[in-house]
Amino acid sequence: MKNIAIVGLGYVGLPLALQFARSGGRVIGLDIDQRKVDAINAGHSYIKHVGAETIAAARAGGQLEASADFSRVREVDAVILCVPTPLNTYREPDLSYVLDTGRAIAPHLPKGVLVVLESTTYPGTTDGELRAVLEAGSGLKAGVDFHLAFSPEREDPGNPDSKVASIPKVVGGLTPACLEKAMALYGIAIQKLVPVSSCRVAEATKLLENIFRSVNIALVNELKIVYAAMGIDIWEVIEAAKTKPFGFMPFYPGPGLGGHCIPIDPFYLTWKAREFGQHTRFIELAGEINTAMPDYVVKVAFEALNDDGKAVKNARVLILGLAYKANVDDDRESPSYKLIEKFEALGAKVEYHDPFVPVVPMTREHAIYAGRKSVAAITSDYDLIVVSTGHAAYREFDFSAYPMPLIDTRNCIQRRPGKYHKA
Repeated sequence: MKNIAIVGLGYVGLPLALQFARSGGRVIGLDIDQRKVDAINAGHSYIKHVGAETIAAARAGGQLEASADFSRVREVDAVILCVPTPLNTYREPDLSYVLDTGRAIAPHLPKGVLVVLESTTYPGTTDGELRAVLEAGSGLKAGVDFHLAFSPEREDPGNPDSKVASIPKVVGGLTPACLEKAMALYGIAIQKLVPVSSCRVAEATKLLENIFRSVNIALVNELKIVYAAMGIDIWEVIEAAKTKPFGFMPFYPGPGLGGHCIPIDPFYLTWKAREFGQHTRFIELAGEINTAMPDYVVKVAFEALNDDGKAVKNARVLILGLAYKANVDDDRESPSYKLIEKFEALGAKVEYHDPFVPVVPMTREHAIYAGRKSVAAITSDYDLIVVSTGHAAYREFDFSAYPMPLIDTRNCIQRRPGKYHKA
């Protein structure tokens, strides 16, 4: 199974394509974004932590090419779908990317091909909605004429120790034969495989992983506020607690949740659970707490400005970090957007600085900010600085002589100004 098509060349699909290419596979990367297709074929990278040299090497070796022509799935033995699964404006699952992709490839599926979904979704998507569109568009029957499986992505952007090949891969198939095919596919490129009994178990596994993180982050976010009222530093508490060698795992508070997974994925289960008359109270409460964190940051900022004899209205505010995570260029669902929105609603004049996101890209929820540019330097002529992302550049920056209040939401500033606050 050497010929593989990967649909969706973003933060999940591109690293996976490169890993299969390194492992001897011949990969066709498919995407509707012609800019990505052209970049890959030219040996260029559009993702900060994916080096252009790795793409160029795969291109030079003939292991990787990109195309916007989805009919090319006729040439492959396996198709892996790595497309977005966002929430719509009503906070309900939006499967349009998955199902539209299914409709696009279905007429071109050859008999015996394996189709794997990697996009995070609720249990029943692969053997339900996706299966239906593939069968309707191809005239083939899943589990008989073609194989179908689910294997959740486990990307950790910005973590230099996180390698696609060494992250254990959960795999669930529609039938035992489907599972066998999927195991053979991922065995080419991944060192450890974790087979499970069905697509639904694999889908539920991914949701559990992200719900676990969402709930625990909500816990420390809530404790941050409670302990702050008591004059206790939550960060010091966590450092002390994590010395316990059993029964504790550290999670860290912040200005809100970001990224494509944790702010979104838990609500896929919340939505699906209603179909079975079940209520996900922990998930919903965690969502409420995490969503409220930007408001808490603004409250701390308001108090800091007030103590400095200034109002929020017309204050010059600099947000440090637009990426949702330190040292990456991924701004999806970043809480920094919420902070900008809230400060500007109060009349503040807001600018941002981020070495990884020099220009705000077009986003679904914050299109109004598209094209806004990062300031070139972190200067001292602002009324307030808010650290929203813990980039290494900010950790090392010397703020000690800066006169304005600084709000640190990541506990990352080492050389702190006199008017330093945590939030």
